Amino acid sequence: GPMTALAPPPLVLSAVPPAAVAHLGTFPPTQCGLATFGAALLDAMSAVQPDRRVGVVDVVDAPRPLPLRAGVQLVNGQRESLQRCLAFIADHDALVVEHEFGIFGGPDGDEVLELLDKVTVPVMSVLHTVPADPTCHQRVVLEQVAALSGAVVVMSNAARDRLLDSYRVGPASLHVVPHGARVNPPRPGERDGAHRPTVLTWGLLGPGKGIEQAIDSMAVVRHLIPLPRYVIAGQTHPKVLAQSGEAYRDELRERVRRLGLDDIVEFDDEYRDLDSLALLVRSADVVLLPYENREQVTSGVLVEAVASERPVVATAFPHACELLSDGAGIVVDHGDAESLGLAVATILTRPRVAEGMQMRARRLAATLAWPAVARRYGEIVDEMVSGQSGRHSGPEAVQVA
Repeated sequence: GPMTALAPPPLVLSAVPPAAVAHLGTFPPTQCGLATFGAALLDAMSAVQPDRRVGVVDVVDAPRPLPLRAGVQLVNGQRESLQRCLAFIADHDALVVEHEFGIFGGPDGDEVLELLDKVTVPVMSVLHTVPADPTCHQRVVLEQVAALSGAVVVMSNAARDRLLDSYRVGPASLHVVPHGARVNPPRPGERDGAHRPTVLTWGLLGPGKGIEQAIDSMAVVRHLIPLPRYVIAGQTHPKVLAQSGEAYRDELRERVRRLGLDDIVEFDDEYRDLDSLALLVRSADVVLLPYENREQVTSGVLVEAVASERPVVATAFPHACELLSDGAGIVVDHGDAESLGLAVATILTRPRVAEGMQMRARRLAATLAWPAVARRYGEIVDEMVSGQSGRHSGPEAVQVA
């Protein structure tokens, strides 16, 4: 008989659902930048692709009740928790690892290597710390994490260049994706009315963040009218608190008294949720990042400040040099309190300079917004899964293990 035309196949818009992702890292209520980052990334990935399944592997030092969204717990040093995690991860298409040496068990967190070695799905590792001068063991751990990953993400070109120059890591699997931030522009009318110019530093309080230098720098602005206020916001870091209570904060208060800066410097240690933190950041005229660490290639606070269109004054750590190179802030040499103070004074006394910085920050903010960042993570994961890049591809790789 005559050939009958076949009906065209129905149009399928997204035949392949996005890859299901297991996420390994610390997670709220743990208080640390990594936990905050992980929760924000997963929220954003779910928001931009509601059909993407995400599972949480919560990394802890001691068992605790499972947080709301966590599926399973990796208890450092506990073999049976490792087995449970491997089974949970196997139920997903890919694993995203937030890597920082201090959060996993073993020296330099090397326990994570066994998990990565036994995982049967492709791995994307997000490197939050890339030491410029690693110890021999740190180098081995980082190179192994990269070798066991189908994709490696860093958050700045500085981190990428350092990895390629100083570590055995191939460029093929390496991606630069900015640290996400909540876009938090000033609201109309919010800043009307007389307010004292506000300089702000925020984050968990502990030694090494350069707060001493920042306090010293306020001596430079004490003659300005109206008198600025310098707000140091944040609770004491839980690890510092456990070791020495509030001794560090008391030392800083004593320093303020000694320098006669009581009328300028304020400590604000109340716990803030995201909304009230966003409001606090919008209220600042300058965000001050006096970090002592000369090799920091990722700063979440820096990214939040730029995404809030706030002028920034920072010490010359690599991420600040890179992100502020277009003029969204002023970078100052480490260990120079006077230059730090002069930079703050420049912004507070020259509205045009401040406006120029805000304009440049606004341009950067779009690339740092969580939805854009989450989309990029999703693309890299889906690419990795569909190409099955990484050593675990194909059945033979699994049988070897």
